[in-house]
Formats: sequence, structure tokens, C-alpha cells
Amino acid sequence: MSSIPAELKYVASHEWIRVESDGTVTIGITDFAQQQLGDVVFVELPEVGTDVEAEQDIAVVESVKAASDIYAPLAGKIIAINDAIVDAPETVNEDPYGDAWFFKMELANAADLDDLLDAAGYAALCE
Repeated sequence: MSSIPAELKYVASHEWIRVESDGTVTIGITDFAQQQLGDVVFVELPEVGTDVEAEQDIAVVESVKAASDIYAPLAGKIIAINDAIVDAPETVNEDPYGDAWFFKMELANAADLDDLLDAAGYAALCE
């Protein structure tokens, strides 16, 4: 079974969301997602300052098996991206919940966090 940290929120498209102390969120893909993809060889990230809608495709991950879109789990503005995974995409396989975060967002509506899956809900989805 893949790792599913209890402190994170999740969406059905396999992105995780960590709420930071300042109210922003950090987003990446789950351990389950990186396992399904296989060896990640390329990552394309959104531009900082981009306003996004929930479920909008905003990034791309390519592996030796397939290319996959990454979706914004919530509406808001991109405030930071992780350039390190562009230069070292294998980090997505090595540390999906740590060094391999994709982007940070300022949320349009923090109440939308209440609609996300918790670890148990995401685990059930992955079964």
C-alpha cells in the first residue's frame, strides 16, 4: 500500500494538499500517483501569478510510461513553483510528499478545503 499521510488533504485526481500556517496551500502528487506513473522524466509547472479554477489542468508530468495532467485541486493563484523538480524530475518518485511538491497557492476560498478528502477517504478511493 502506498503512503497516505494523515495530515494532508486529497482529491480524486491524486493530488495532495498541505495547508500551511499562513493559510496558503502546497500541492503535489500522491505516492499512489507516482507509483502508477513509473519513473518520472519530465515535469512542466504553471507560471507564478496564474489564476486557476478548481480542476483546471495546470501542470504536466511525463514518465517512461505516460504523460499525465496535474490539476489545481482548488481555485486560487499560483504563488510559487518548485523549480527543483523541473531540473530533477526523479525527485517526484523519491519524495512525493516532501521535496517533490509542485506548486503553492493562495486560495480564492479557504472554505473549499472542507470539500477535500481526508487520508481515509483517499485510501478508500485507491483500493
